[in-house]
Amino acid sequence: MSDRRLGALHDRWAELRFAIIGPLLASPPSRGELVLLLAELSKRTWVHPATGEPVSFGAATLERWYYQARNAGVDRVGALRKKIRKDAGTHRSISPPLRAALREQHEAHPTWSYQLHADNIVVVCEEQPELGECPSYSTLRRYMKGAGLLRRPRAANLNRPGAERARARLEAREVRSYEATHVHGLWHSDFHFGSRKVVTRAGTLEVPKLVGLLDDLSRVSCHAQWYLDEGTESFVHGLGQGLQKRGLPSALMTDNGAAMKAAETQAGLKDLSIVWEPTLEYSPYQNGKQEVFWGQVEGRLFPMLEGVPELTLGLLNESTQAWIELEYNREIHSELGMSPVAKMLAGPSVGRPCPGADELRRAFRLRETRRQRRSDGTISVQSVRFEVPSRLRHVEELHVRYARWDLSTVDVIDPATNVIIATLYPLDKQRNADGMRAARESMAGVPAPAPKPVGMAPLLRKLIDTHRETGLPPAYLPKHDLDRDAVDEEERTR
Repeated sequence: MSDRRLGALHDRWAELRFAIIGPLLASPPSRGELVLLLAELSKRTWVHPATGEPVSFGAATLERWYYQARNAGVDRVGALRKKIRKDAGTHRSISPPLRAALREQHEAHPTWSYQLHADNIVVVCEEQPELGECPSYSTLRRYMKGAGLLRRPRAANLNRPGAERARARLEAREVRSYEATHVHGLWHSDFHFGSRKVVTRAGTLEVPKLVGLLDDLSRVSCHAQWYLDEGTESFVHGLGQGLQKRGLPSALMTDNGAAMKAAETQAGLKDLSIVWEPTLEYSPYQNGKQEVFWGQVEGRLFPMLEGVPELTLGLLNESTQAWIELEYNREIHSELGMSPVAKMLAGPSVGRPCPGADELRRAFRLRETRRQRRSDGTISVQSVRFEVPSRLRHVEELHVRYARWDLSTVDVIDPATNVIIATLYPLDKQRNADGMRAARESMAGVPAPAPKPVGMAPLLRKLIDTHRETGLPPAYLPKHDLDRDAVDEEERTR
């Protein structure tokens, strides 16, 4: 999707605003400190989402963003999006009679270009003043595309950028221990390769990978689960369980692994208003608390499984859950002076309720655009074709969200509001082979097709009249009297 699109620009503005005030939400200031922190932020410069130039914001603006996000529910980033105009998409400058005339003209000439439609509608407005003032070409073009009045056939443009550069960030700083000020203010997460292999059902020995989620302040293990891979699906599966168990944190710190940087993971964190804090390159000490937890897994959990000759993934996961919930989370922590669970309950906490399982699943999906194939009303996602409802047949590019490991459904969203407007299912070619076809759904506000055109176009008729008013004879010599008879016949029919 082009960065100049409305939805992308609004998303970048919301992400910038949340990046500025996100640390204040993760570590809420005490009474009287907010004014000082906002004053310091107002002196800093940021990259403008549209122009890329340095930009700063006033303390009053930052304060409004802070309370606007704090008072929001789960979608804090969505609360910082620019409000959509109430008249967006209404085309007030095009009167209903003019819309009808334009639609009638398009039905009569569906292969005309937008420019030719605009030029002819200017003449129609001059001849019929009751249609109102004729709008500009750009307005007419936007209305025609939005109303489904597309040129047929239309050349497809598949040349759109899709690569995004990664910018390395490595700063020279002193190494210092740190700790979040609130429970659920910061979570740590990473993959850990087990020191012992497990037996699979296929009879092979595989190295298990542990996904761990650890709260920074309380040291509570929010969730830990072993998998046979370290892919995005496994990471999202484990992260989703931790969120449902403990609630939503304000920030999540991970390394720069492929699963953490995947589009599905990033989309889910953004939709849930969780700030992603990647560690700096060659700086594993930033996730030091998670590394300490791995040491306890290897030093205490695995030794208790030494007497198990054939360790399976199921037994390993069951043992891990029992050890975490009944020992690790309840034992006195040497630095905290209390158990991790007691520290979490003591607070203070900035955690938020987690949405339902279905909403959580829909959040961790990447967002892309797909061009609809008008021949059969389908789009292609990961080499799988999906049927598009006929009521969306006039949309050129569909904004879709999906997970690469779950192609059972694909959701079509509104790029301006991120609201799901349709759910697509895979194309069943064998079922379509029976020849039964459903009637097309009508698009909103589309009247019955106009009759076939009668007579010449308004623009050409005007050109002929203007040429005749000059009094000059036509610049050609008739060869037969049939030419003159045709002119007389045309005069009689006018």
